[in-house]
Amino acid sequence: MTQALCEATARRREASEEALVPGAALAERGLLRFITCGSVDDGKSTLIGRLLLEAGLVPDDQLAEAERESKRYGTLGGALDPALLVDGLAAEREQGITIDVAYRYFSTPRRAFIVADTPGHEQYTRNMATGASSAELAIILVDARKGLLPQTRRHSFIVALSGIRHVVVAVNKMDLVDFDRATFQRLEAEYRGLVRDLGFAGITVIPVSARRGDNVVARSSAMPWYRGPALLDFLETVETEAAAGERPGFLLPVQWVNRAGAEFRGYSGTVAAGRLAPGDEVVVLPAGRRSRIERIVTADGDLAAAGGGEAVTVTLADELDISRGDLLADPAQAPQPRHEASARLLWTGEASRLRPGDRYLLLLGTAEAEATVTRLDAALDLESFEPQAAAGLAMNEIGWVGLRFDRPLVATRFDDCRTLGSFILVDRASNETVALGFVDDAGEAPEQEAEATAPAALAGQRPRLVDASWHLTSALAVGLVTLAVTGSAPWGLAAAGADLALRPLLQRLHAGLAELLLAAAGREKAS
Repeated sequence: MTQALCEATARRREASEEALVPGAALAERGLLRFITCGSVDDGKSTLIGRLLLEAGLVPDDQLAEAERESKRYGTLGGALDPALLVDGLAAEREQGITIDVAYRYFSTPRRAFIVADTPGHEQYTRNMATGASSAELAIILVDARKGLLPQTRRHSFIVALSGIRHVVVAVNKMDLVDFDRATFQRLEAEYRGLVRDLGFAGITVIPVSARRGDNVVARSSAMPWYRGPALLDFLETVETEAAAGERPGFLLPVQWVNRAGAEFRGYSGTVAAGRLAPGDEVVVLPAGRRSRIERIVTADGDLAAAGGGEAVTVTLADELDISRGDLLADPAQAPQPRHEASARLLWTGEASRLRPGDRYLLLLGTAEAEATVTRLDAALDLESFEPQAAAGLAMNEIGWVGLRFDRPLVATRFDDCRTLGSFILVDRASNETVALGFVDDAGEAPEQEAEATAPAALAGQRPRLVDASWHLTSALAVGLVTLAVTGSAPWGLAAAGADLALRPLLQRLHAGLAELLLAAAGREKAS
């Protein structure tokens, strides 16, 4: 370890230790949760390692270990490889890739951060989506030499899918293109054009060299043409939308029934939205029974109120039949239990494809139900971000689906509440998590629409062009065949009209018969 590096690290650590203040001071400074994503080898772990190093949050023993590991696994000719400060798994170090999501906490005098370093390899897309599910901002890395790759596109869509509205595009490895301004401007224009319909509230593009540290913590003299902020300066000052937990009307999914003693019965969980206080009226869903909150209990004593993200135990004025999976809600703002929902899915199953009619275990918040895929409206075309017809979804493909639950379930739109608007699907036979889902519409399935809305479907709209176009094409074909056989135009029109009217009914009858056969097969298998 060089003397200069030791001194720089010590100075940064002193500043960071002053910044590590608890309680109200932290709340006043604010906490930003963000992820790094992008294609494999674009430099995500190197960027986070550089931030940690420059922030002085790397202990001396870990820094010394990283220097030793750099000589063995590093990619910088024996020099300190910042990526090794983040990649903790042996396989990650040996292969030089990120596999699991690595969470790191660091703090500056201006703000505190929790960063999720996510993998770029296509095989680990599900891990990237997991990291995005709790983030407020995404740093999407782009290799200045390679440009926008398929994983760049996929990760950008998943970022939007996950409700993240603020994006930083870090055009990395600018040193390898001689800090060329034209290259940076071309990639910035290409990316903005790619995601123009994804609904991002803010896109900031910064040229960086994570390996050298250019524009990471301080502005770089190697790129005098860049007039924007360094990455850390931007992260310290960016303002994101208010968290979903600040919406009116509280939501508390029951995680478990707390029987701390013979005389105590409480209901424990994490507040998903809103604020609650003793004396508030409460409705228990899906049953609909009502009561009043008596106490809000924590390990540190009773609270006068609790808000989004706080883990609490509440007691009620009445003895009610409440169990895990139930929801305590404000009666004036309570969502309604539903049997159906429309959703967007990221399919993560390796050994199977999603097809209409398949059944899975659905886990949403603390609740679970059996869910049947009633329809596949469309799949995402990764090149154009347009919906396209599909018979199924393969691994890492994204689609719009309809689901039916075997019991009433309280689900909200993902944009309204992340906890009750996101779910996973599990294959009961293999116990594999096969899909990550985001609820668009938690109501009864509406009638098929004739037109599709392009990537704006991210805001909760669903493309429905497949069934309608198929019905019209089929009716036209029947009419033409009848005309050719009979030579009678009225007979051709009558046949086309009958096909157009009867085919949806026949499809519904076929779907119902298929469900009955599946249910009978399941009962026979169980017996």
